[in-house]
Amino acid sequence: MKKKGFLSVIMAIAIAVMITACGGNSKEEKAPANGNGAAANTEKQAGESNNGAKTEKPASEEAATRKITYLDQEYELPAKVERIVIVGAVEAMEDSIILDVKPVGAISFGGVFPPMFESITKDAVSIGEKMEPNFEAILSLKPDVILGSTKFPAEVSEKLATIAPTILYSHISTNWEANLKLLGELGGKEAQAEEAIAKYKVDLDAARASLGDKLKDQKVVVVRIRQGQMFVYPEKVFFNPIIYSELGLTAPAEIKAAKAQEALSVEKFAEMNPDYLFIQFSQDENKDTPNALEDLQANPIMKNTKAIKEGKAFVNIVDPLAQGGTAYSKIVFLKAVAEHLNK
Repeated sequence: MKKKGFLSVIMAIAIAVMITACGGNSKEEKAPANGNGAAANTEKQAGESNNGAKTEKPASEEAATRKITYLDQEYELPAKVERIVIVGAVEAMEDSIILDVKPVGAISFGGVFPPMFESITKDAVSIGEKMEPNFEAILSLKPDVILGSTKFPAEVSEKLATIAPTILYSHISTNWEANLKLLGELGGKEAQAEEAIAKYKVDLDAARASLGDKLKDQKVVVVRIRQGQMFVYPEKVFFNPIIYSELGLTAPAEIKAAKAQEALSVEKFAEMNPDYLFIQFSQDENKDTPNALEDLQANPIMKNTKAIKEGKAFVNIVDPLAQGGTAYSKIVFLKAVAEHLNK
């Protein structure tokens, strides 16, 4: 009896040891309690090659960024910029024509995209008018970068910057090369930007050579009609840099004295009495005075000025929406003005 009891105890201990060993193995095979076993297993498999060696996972392309410098300011942008939205900067829209950059959102004019911009806006969405951005529309487009305007008040620029990295595109004529190079960098078209700048300079040399000294003592003036009134600009604004700085013509005293856009009466214009006159007139800028151009041309004082009397007054030799100080404006205006001045 004692022997039987002893054997029973020994067998009970052996069975307990076996159960404990099996239980330990089960624990090792169980998924972790946090429920991430499948994910952890997938990650492990993804992080190992076929022979079990671990490899580094590449950084996410979406998370990668790059830094660019524009007009001495540094900006951090996505490594790959695909969704450009243009807000307020008509200059950027003009440059987009030159480089065939197609923004996903762009400025509308009276609710539509004008023919001048049809090559780049076929698939674009309106994000509001020039100085009236629609922030909800901009947000919905999920832009990689926003090209705003240096004309914007600070509060508008700051609000745009909360949506996406925002670069304020310069409206200053002398920054035209920097503007085009920026857009080329954003759109992956740096070479095309450099080519366009180089070609413009070649065309400028040719235009200067063709004009020679024939206009040495003659006055050439560009005016813009807005709200039914004539305006002139300083030497380095609008199309004036092309005429005075680049083609080398002498600016009249009235142009030299201008500090900004300045209204010009017909009496003052008659005193200036230019030999050549280039008028830019847009219906969009004269909605309350749609007959302003005809009224000006019929004005007895204007009719008696030299350029009009001699048939050397020209209207809209380029699209009236052209800003004047962009690569696009410079290219098309140089060609047109050289043709007219050589007549």
